[in-house]
Amino acid sequence: MADATMLRGRGYANGRARREEIIRVASHHFAERGFLSATILEIAAVCGISRAGLLHHFADKEALLEAVLEARDIEDRERFRPYARGFGGMGVLRGMVDLADHNRLVPGLIELFVRLSSEASAADHPAHEYFRRRYERIRAGTGRAIALAVEAGQLHSGLEPDDAALRLTATMDGLQTQWLFDRSIDMADALRAMLREWMTPEGEAAFEAIIPEAEPVGA
Repeated sequence: MADATMLRGRGYANGRARREEIIRVASHHFAERGFLSATILEIAAVCGISRAGLLHHFADKEALLEAVLEARDIEDRERFRPYARGFGGMGVLRGMVDLADHNRLVPGLIELFVRLSSEASAADHPAHEYFRRRYERIRAGTGRAIALAVEAGQLHSGLEPDDAALRLTATMDGLQTQWLFDRSIDMADALRAMLREWMTPEGEAAFEAIIPEAEPVGA
């Protein structure tokens, strides 16, 4: 019984590792060629498995795309959690700046996002609804963070949260697209400069004091 349990555990670990490898390779292919041009056969070949072997893990290319997008969302949520927990609205804004700084180290993710979000503007694209909901979620969350920071006296009182959230989201996406053409662009610095135009002196002090690695008081 112990040997059978051990074998099942090893099989599960191997299957999970294979699944993660397929997602990683698919992310690269979707970023380089786009979802429509990339093929299951090509992705399977790079992974060293047959088309049928890949389809054992993912029913079709749409299911693989869903897994790729989900993996990115999980990574972003994990990266944002220390900022969102205990630092209020300003923590979320600082998290956006630090995420922009991190993204330059993973150009494949930026390429994936820019290409897929552009392709998915077509209503019949399998990721269309995903990106529509994603933008709604990001704008809503950013708007709430801005409203909290305004209420705390960290952002100027005349700032309208929903409008500011729309502009901030558009700026972040625009910076990523431009960065693909000119790697000298400092996305984090440009985003930080925009936010500083909105900050009060108290807000600047709070922004610079955020240390996400530390466990915030009351977490």
